[in-house]
Amino acid sequence: MAGDVLDPATLAAVRAHLDAARRVCVLTGAGMSAESGIPTFRDAATGLWSTFDPAQLASEEGFRADPQRVWDWYAERRAGVRAAQPHAGHLALAAFGRRRPGVLTLVTQNVDDLHQRAGWPETIRLHGDILADRWLEPCPRGLACDPATASAGRPPRCTECGNLVRPAVVWFGETLPERALDAAERAARACDVMLVVGTSGAVWPAAGLAHVARRAGAQVAIVNPDASEIDDQAHWVLRGTAAGVLPRLLDTLGRPPS
Repeated sequence: MAGDVLDPATLAAVRAHLDAARRVCVLTGAGMSAESGIPTFRDAATGLWSTFDPAQLASEEGFRADPQRVWDWYAERRAGVRAAQPHAGHLALAAFGRRRPGVLTLVTQNVDDLHQRAGWPETIRLHGDILADRWLEPCPRGLACDPATASAGRPPRCTECGNLVRPAVVWFGETLPERALDAAERAARACDVMLVVGTSGAVWPAAGLAHVARRAGAQVAIVNPDASEIDDQAHWVLRGTAAGVLPRLLDTLGRPPS
């Protein structure tokens, strides 16, 4: 925001590298969405279900133990995502990508759709999509039924086999989607500049992408108002919010001279 105070020389250096880059990889984390009013996981857990262990609200074991409780908690989170709006940082990233076709690969740890609504539908989602559903179990009959065909309920169930519907997000103890992770790692290895925005760097393997990029020769810049666990991987650290810093980094880059 307006309160972000950035060193002009650092800002100019990162802008120059972004302007010259043939490939830019951006990784965004929970702080990016928090600026749009979407609580981080632990903050969200202090609301409706504050008396429960957060891990039990985002694990297969917790879902199996009390499907309705978990389903209702996710319904609250989904309502918050639908009400949230992309901020200036989301819009700046999408506009930069449109001005520089083929340059930007955007990877997110967030499960909302703010990057997509800001105008970047190609976003790689490492942790899934909170607004989508999938089946809890593989279909025992080997059918590829659409979860939308399930009977109404909290959660819905298959009318034929009783299979439960669950949110299409990555829960504790689950692996990241292989295709998404592979695409993110390829982008990190191939980029000239990597921006890491609004992430604590505590969640792996996403936190390792900065190391992958730096080891492959990329320049790494971190945008975060607070210290992260991967600051030592950065060539530059810009202490500020995504909404305040990204427009200053990206606006006008890629535009033809007036």
